[in-house]
Amino acid sequence: MLFRGQTLGKYRITAPLGSGGFGAVYLARDTWIDKDVAIKVPHRQNLNFGELLREPRLLAALDHPNIVSITTAEKQDNVFFIVMEYVAGHTLEEVITSNRGLDTARTVDYTMQIGRAMEHAHAQGVIHRDLRPANVLVSDAGVLKVADFGTSRFLEIAAHGTTVIGSPPYMAPEQFEGKAVFASDIYSLGITMYQMLTAALPYESPAPSDLDRLRRGELVRPPRLCNPEVPKRLNDIVMKALAPELSARYQRAGELLSDLEQASAPAARPQPTPSRAAEPARETARARVHVTPRRLRTDAPSTGRFCLRCRKPLHARADRCPFCGESW
Repeated sequence: MLFRGQTLGKYRITAPLGSGGFGAVYLARDTWIDKDVAIKVPHRQNLNFGELLREPRLLAALDHPNIVSITTAEKQDNVFFIVMEYVAGHTLEEVITSNRGLDTARTVDYTMQIGRAMEHAHAQGVIHRDLRPANVLVSDAGVLKVADFGTSRFLEIAAHGTTVIGSPPYMAPEQFEGKAVFASDIYSLGITMYQMLTAALPYESPAPSDLDRLRRGELVRPPRLCNPEVPKRLNDIVMKALAPELSARYQRAGELLSDLEQASAPAARPQPTPSRAAEPARETARARVHVTPRRLRTDAPSTGRFCLRCRKPLHARADRCPFCGESW
């Protein structure tokens, strides 16, 4: 537990930001460059984190606009801590709660941002393992930043394979067996989408007796049943992300992003076929003037013929008006 005004090397603690299963987060000031940063201090300080300090490349690889960047991991005054980018705003969990769920457009936008973060991390071989709204920050400008990528790796090594990593309501079925793959993060994103659309989880933390039902997909009701305004295509994307069988689920974030782009694209409208009624009135009138006389033309003498253009009398056998020159 750190207190306001305490210093760790060049960092001065400003205020507590929150606490989770891994550690406590504090707002701090980097006194060397006069910049706010976030510092996460693990609860367990008696672990051997020497191995973690040899892996800066893993953390530096996650350089993406939708991922909270990790600057370094240090040990000062016998306190091990992680220095991260500070994001002014709220967690996605707070945004969902305060708005009682999000509309379709906002849900798609936020999912696309999280999905791009997942796509980048997976390309670097990094699995988050604990993706949930509490680990996603929404900046004041509406930019989403996924946090705690680094901590998932720290936890994995610190636990030595004896602890299941993740938050039960967001964990894929295979994670309860101690297995995590890229598609496990997609399942967690599916739960997050469900929560954005309905303001509720499809199920609470599964009890041991519920795990078989979870593996059979019996715990998840389609979000459209909870919120009829959810479009069918978006409902289907959520349900595919939540498929209990790995083979039926999205394998990579890019697959989900592609379906989201297609689902949100406006439908193309057929172009109207040009009709004769759309032609300029002048052309239509000209056609009538030239067509009608030819249909009525006759070689029989007549004393009642008039020019259809200037309406002056014509000779019975005339084929051109001597007054205006109109011919037919």
